[in-house]
Amino acid sequence: MNRTELVEQIRLKQSFLCVGLDTDLEKIPAHLQSRPNGIVEFNKQIIDATKDHCVSYKINTAFYEALGARGWDALEETCDYIPDTHLKIADAKRADIGNTSNYYAKAFFERMKFDAVTVAPYMGEDSIAPFLSYKNKWTIVLGLTSNKGAFDFEMLKLSNGRHLYEQVLETISSWGSSEQLMFVVGATQASELENIRKIIPDHFLLVPGVGAQGGSLEEVAQYGMNKDCGLLINASRAIIYAGNGPDFTDKAAEVARSYQEEMKGCLGV
Repeated sequence: MNRTELVEQIRLKQSFLCVGLDTDLEKIPAHLQSRPNGIVEFNKQIIDATKDHCVSYKINTAFYEALGARGWDALEETCDYIPDTHLKIADAKRADIGNTSNYYAKAFFERMKFDAVTVAPYMGEDSIAPFLSYKNKWTIVLGLTSNKGAFDFEMLKLSNGRHLYEQVLETISSWGSSEQLMFVVGATQASELENIRKIIPDHFLLVPGVGAQGGSLEEVAQYGMNKDCGLLINASRAIIYAGNGPDFTDKAAEVARSYQEEMKGCLGV
């Protein structure tokens, strides 16, 4: 999915919601836990319930990798089930020496048909370049994250007076275009968004931390939105675990719809 298509979906849906499918077998409804394909059944029902209210799905691969071969099968089946009208993100946080990154990119962009993959920036350009070589695919680089450990490295002050994350954003933005690069910025770091937009005014930002982590959608939209919206707000637990009974899909749809309504207001529709 290219940028034009993504922006069209945002305008059509009046939403910039990304639903995180961080599916934990122990947290899905009890009637699905004992089924051989319980995770896939859960994911498919969540997708059916929320697809009209969102423009993207993000799958955190750790939840699937932990299950071994069965988990990888569930990952692929879930990816295949997501409609092509929605941006499919593999939240895998990969990046390694060039040859290894080449195979990571092949796995997610060719084998599993994801539109985007998250990567870590700290091994430098050669670790990210293989992902950027794919046309109409997105490389989503960790910029300023929402975890407390962000202060260990990302917020360090450099000798030039800038934070390390600022240097990362500026440097990496020169390696590709806003048609193929996104950055992760945590919603709990909303106070930094105005500054971030001075560095990367045109890029899309993938923003976790709204919902269960307490980030403010209104603040993120106020300081982070650009002319194309430029935001994908991820909500995972707040949506997929909104209910744990037979009506869990209704509960998930209700929460996703409420996000969509708030986003509609942010878009000025």
